[in-house]
Amino acid sequence: MISFKQLPLEAKAAVAAGVVFFSMMLSRSYLAEQLELRTRRWLLRLQMALFANALMLIGSLHVWRSTVTTFSRSSAASSFCFMPWKMAVFMFLALAHSSFFTLLFLVAEEPYFFSLAAYTCLGAYIILIFFLFALGSVEQAYKFLAGRGAKAGAGNKNSRTAMKPILAVVLTVVLTVVGLLNASQPPTVNSVEVPVHKLPSTMNNLKVVLLSDIHLGPTVGKTKLAMIVRMVKALKPDITVIVGDLTDSEAAIIRPAVEPLGELNSPLGTYFVTGNHEYYTSDVSNWFELLKSFNIQPLHNENVKIVSPKSTDDWFCLAGVDDIEADVLRYSGHGMDLKKALRDCSSEHAIVLLAHQPIAAKWALQERPDINLILSGHTHGGQMFPLNAGAYFLNPFFVGLYKVGQNTFVYVSPGTMYFGIPMRLGSRAEITEIILRSP
Repeated sequence: MISFKQLPLEAKAAVAAGVVFFSMMLSRSYLAEQLELRTRRWLLRLQMALFANALMLIGSLHVWRSTVTTFSRSSAASSFCFMPWKMAVFMFLALAHSSFFTLLFLVAEEPYFFSLAAYTCLGAYIILIFFLFALGSVEQAYKFLAGRGAKAGAGNKNSRTAMKPILAVVLTVVLTVVGLLNASQPPTVNSVEVPVHKLPSTMNNLKVVLLSDIHLGPTVGKTKLAMIVRMVKALKPDITVIVGDLTDSEAAIIRPAVEPLGELNSPLGTYFVTGNHEYYTSDVSNWFELLKSFNIQPLHNENVKIVSPKSTDDWFCLAGVDDIEADVLRYSGHGMDLKKALRDCSSEHAIVLLAHQPIAAKWALQERPDINLILSGHTHGGQMFPLNAGAYFLNPFFVGLYKVGQNTFVYVSPGTMYFGIPMRLGSRAEITEIILRSP
């Protein structure tokens, strides 16, 4: 029987990840209600950071062997540049691994340079892993198709082996720079017209501005939020809605960064629903109170009547549900409750629902197909290559406007900022201007 000591490093990392994952499930299932809120908050974040790092260690070992060990066996090892290169790869991997811990220790009004550098390395790490795997797969496929007829010389073999990591690093650097530049641009304003069944004619052309996935935290601070608020105010919306993942930190720590939200002054109100990241902070109640102080109304499985400025007899129902992650985390007093959220919302009036995750939108329509419009976020449009494909296949609605049935639409925002990694590849941050049209 093989002992733990005899296992390769990759297997040990996988075992460690499994142990941490089991502890996370144990904490969620049996310890959630027994631990103090602050202790539970730190335990959850520490477990998530350790789990991510254990998984990353498997990839980091492959990166090290591909970009360092490969060259140590060649004449390049005697080069003056080899030692600085070795140190650079080590620092790169160390920064990438440290990114998850910045959520615990480095969150303030504005991002720390270390946090930006760490999350940039994490983004580059993901891209590099992809290209090392992709190029390795292409190499193996070529060998399989070419057969074993002619054996290449040792020199040619070493040359091909060295070219793979070099090409992967070059592609990673180029895409990292492109991703950083793309994410540094202000969000694009996307104007979308949506016909809403049973919307009163007096509310035709009502303007709703949709924000999602701002992720105030290690890499997004007050300056970026102030820019978003200025852009929203310039659009002069009738209603502003924030559909979750506003933050990645506790309210008390990041309160100064949130102050620009107090400048939102939509005449028919500003509304908020939780995303999964609000529950990761374990501080939802304090966030609700903070947002209320800025005249932003949380819709905690509840609804409001949006009354036409032209006629008090004309209105539609704006409802919001808690994010489904609250159920997974067993967050006390929270969880998606569509019946409660739509109480007194009859099909005689138009219904607009705010639900952070597209899967929640799907579930809502299965239960209440009379909902006319659902506004969601969560997917980030994949945020960056190569994560786009995963986000596409994991969500029933990915990004943009979808028509479901005869009279229902779902709009999924690609996000107003980004989560952690300050990069966008194959997606663009967006502020959505939704024009409601009456039939």
